[in-house]
Amino acid sequence: MTTAETLSQALKQATEQLSGLPRSNPRLEAEILLAHVLDKPRTHLFAWPDNPLDRDSQVRFESLVARRLSGEPSAYLTGCREFWSLDLKVTHETLIPRPETELLVERALQLIPVKSAVQIADLGTGSGAISAAIASERPACRLLATDISAAALAVASENFIKLGLENLRCAMGDWCSALPAELRFDLIVSNPPYVASDDPHLAEDGLPWEPASALISGVDGLNDIRKIVQTAADHLLPGGWLLLEHGYDQGEQVVRMLSWAGYRNCSTTRDLGGMGRVSQGQLPL
Repeated sequence: MTTAETLSQALKQATEQLSGLPRSNPRLEAEILLAHVLDKPRTHLFAWPDNPLDRDSQVRFESLVARRLSGEPSAYLTGCREFWSLDLKVTHETLIPRPETELLVERALQLIPVKSAVQIADLGTGSGAISAAIASERPACRLLATDISAAALAVASENFIKLGLENLRCAMGDWCSALPAELRFDLIVSNPPYVASDDPHLAEDGLPWEPASALISGVDGLNDIRKIVQTAADHLLPGGWLLLEHGYDQGEQVVRMLSWAGYRNCSTTRDLGGMGRVSQGQLPL
């Protein structure tokens, strides 16, 4: 990148460089990175396009663009990602929250009356995105966010504090083993790893930068979902629900697992593109 005199020139140069990235919006990514360098909202770039870009900011911007061109996701470069209109901190120890996971939140909220004080567990919380979204919409509920990674739980806890969410607490452990033996939940939600170990997509679209333990789950991608389905019933109240995000082609298998495990009302919810993304089952009363 040559030295740019103004913000608009810097954006134009970066957009041209980023245009070769697959499945990306180069202009948007350039705006996000430059706004991060300047510590300003993106609207600042539109309001003051002819403002000069100082040399230090130029160097930092060039460095971020170069890292993005190497495949590193923008969320890791800026340290944040929006989810459910919440600004969340993310690090290389956490999966980057994705728009499709909002379907899991939507389905959970449909099962929770607005003012009810139900107990909810979020298994494998990562950055805390799912827990934070549900807690912000259902402040009377009590949520337990779990993860096997202490580093991920530290990020989630920081997000909960920053967002002022007081109806959340964290616990460390592997799936249902993190849940207190004496406590039963009305709802357990999880976005566990569900990518097969030989899936070619693991080499694409920034996935090599994300924690493999949050993506890969055995040869068919279903090892962790099996563990959760096999153990969650011991931690649910009668009539409680288990909601699981999974791959677009795994819904039939997950519904079958839930049925075999004794859950009722098992079904898969499809996203706006018609892909099955979330499967659910209810413990008998």
